[in-house]
Amino acid sequence: MEKYFATCPRGLEPVLAGELAALGARDVGAVDGGVSFGGGLALRYSANLESRVASRVLWRVGHAPYRSEHDVFEAARALAWPRLFDVRRTIRVNVSAIKSSLKSLDFVTLRVKDAVCDVFRAARGKRPDVDTESPDVRIHVFLTREEATFYLDTSGEALFKRGWRLAGGEAPLRENLAAGILKLAGWLPPTPLLDPMCGSGTFLVEAAMMALDAAPGVGRAFGFEKLESHDEKLWRSLREKAKSRRRPAVPLPLYGRDKSGTALGFARANLAAAGIEAAVQLKQMDVLDGGPPQPSGIVVMNPPYGERVGEKDQLAAFYPRLGDALKQRYAGWTAYILSADLRLPKLLGLKASRRTPLYNGALECRLFDYRIVAGTMRRTKPLTAEDPVRGAASNGEDAEERKS
Repeated sequence: MEKYFATCPRGLEPVLAGELAALGARDVGAVDGGVSFGGGLALRYSANLESRVASRVLWRVGHAPYRSEHDVFEAARALAWPRLFDVRRTIRVNVSAIKSSLKSLDFVTLRVKDAVCDVFRAARGKRPDVDTESPDVRIHVFLTREEATFYLDTSGEALFKRGWRLAGGEAPLRENLAAGILKLAGWLPPTPLLDPMCGSGTFLVEAAMMALDAAPGVGRAFGFEKLESHDEKLWRSLREKAKSRRRPAVPLPLYGRDKSGTALGFARANLAAAGIEAAVQLKQMDVLDGGPPQPSGIVVMNPPYGERVGEKDQLAAFYPRLGDALKQRYAGWTAYILSADLRLPKLLGLKASRRTPLYNGALECRLFDYRIVAGTMRRTKPLTAEDPVRGAASNGEDAEERKS
């Protein structure tokens, strides 16, 4: 049994652990930033092909204690790299660390690269070339305080790059984070789903692919295809099986709206690229206008956060109106709103039943869960954009957030 580590957006580790367990992974353990697990070659392929939440699937190929950069170099030089990939493959080394005493990760990266090349020179008489932009093989080294662990990246490009995104618009949501939010929301077809600020359609594409049982990785290449252990026959069998189970795109209770015609154009292009345009109903409409498409369902949105003073002032005026629209028209729905600005969701005037810390890349966010019930969730004292995130008036909510 090989040992693996799958990375994911922070906050989604339990969701990823559930995915991997369902795929047959053994010894599944969630830690900050990912999930460790064990399995064979078929699981390596399935995790890359089927996981909607993972960012990368890393194969552990070695580990050793260390006290200096030279120790890491010697540990890397002790590994049989020519058995893992061909010398003609280009490489890139990535080093990350938590609580390591070593002063320069760049120097460690250089030393690991030198060690790999030394092993190839001794075994093959030549060394692999380095390609930092688009390498064939990615070598990852993770340093704790006392141990260095070496991985080969079986994914290649990050797994959130499904291959369907033709148009992104401004600051698109990462695909695996969108899928993870849908899972956190407990959304399952045929429950109606509405994204009233859909932008390039990330939530809608991911929801449609889930509803149609479309494997997220079926249309892309992977790093494991360039490793010596690759079994093309097994991989082709798993991929074809995934293709054959995908259901045809038919109209589903998936609804996307946006006040921008340009944004809707992005969404249509992405849906078409994924082959699921027929499954989603798009309409140009401001989130503050109109009503819900069904009597009940789930609203999910990733509104702008506002990073400059003028933007924050505009959003401080917008959010109370959004809260009014939700309360007046969406009773019976549940709204999930992702925001990186912790002050602005408070302006909705609705009480969140849950706040889940998440990261969109390096950006810390919260997923706010609002159960919309007519007449019962309005705050008595309106907030403004100047209200502090933490203070005497909000200590109780912050304590509740830390528990959630």
